[in-house]
Amino acid sequence: MDYLYYPGCSLEGTAVEYDISTRLLLETMDVHIQEIQDWNCCGASAAESVSNLLSHVLCARTLALAEQMKGPRQILVPCSACYLNLKRTQETVKRDKHLLEKINKALAPENLVFKGEVNVRHLLDVLSTQVDMEKIKELSQNKMNHLTLAPYYGCQCLRPYTVFDDPEAPHSMDALIQATGARVFNWEAGGQCCGASNTTTKPAAGRALVGRILNAAQGADAILTVCPMCQMNLESNQKKISHEQGVDLEIPVLFLPQFLGLAMGKAQKEVGLDKNLSNTRGVTAKAI
Repeated sequence: MDYLYYPGCSLEGTAVEYDISTRLLLETMDVHIQEIQDWNCCGASAAESVSNLLSHVLCARTLALAEQMKGPRQILVPCSACYLNLKRTQETVKRDKHLLEKINKALAPENLVFKGEVNVRHLLDVLSTQVDMEKIKELSQNKMNHLTLAPYYGCQCLRPYTVFDDPEAPHSMDALIQATGARVFNWEAGGQCCGASNTTTKPAAGRALVGRILNAAQGADAILTVCPMCQMNLESNQKKISHEQGVDLEIPVLFLPQFLGLAMGKAQKEVGLDKNLSNTRGVTAKAI
């Protein structure tokens, strides 16, 4: 399988371990990726508040660059915010040709033309629908059978585009977790919001949302996620929320590719576990 690859800004900074473990996992699963040359920021959560057109142009520039490249017509995106923004532009121009004209006018100084010929896919979509689950089982050798994992999806990889999972009852991580021998934690918080940037702009409101998720995860050995924002919120606020609520809510929070890499015998440093903020010994101690 071949894909174009858009890492996005977070995977080159605060979530570099997500990029490291994703590249390693894809290589192990014989998924070949080619990074989009000269890609730019997708606009994250800030661009649209400044200009709706700007938010689309930023994404369209990267998509136009991808269209210029030879090979795959599908873009694999690990970051949920990046996926949502790129997907939004891809889908919006299908029904709004006037917007497409404005976008291409903005791209003209770089001699770029966005045609809408590439398809944006989330990493979880590819892992849950395209990779060989039997190969994961074979490489994992049931190593994680002492662990119970809480799959956390967050909002942006599932909403509003219900491409590969049900946002109200997500399950696309289940088979991946079970392929390692681990159990899936039974909870209803997998698709709940972590507060996103509210943890910065309205900290009390953000921590309340994170605290709800951490409380719901009690009984699991770790939380697995596929979103840099979610991972940062769930990891970085544990100590403060525990202090505020008078209960120990600390729990390892891993990116899904980190966990799958560990299950398939990769070393902790290979999957970037040394870069996590949360204490991951609860996972590594129980892994065979």
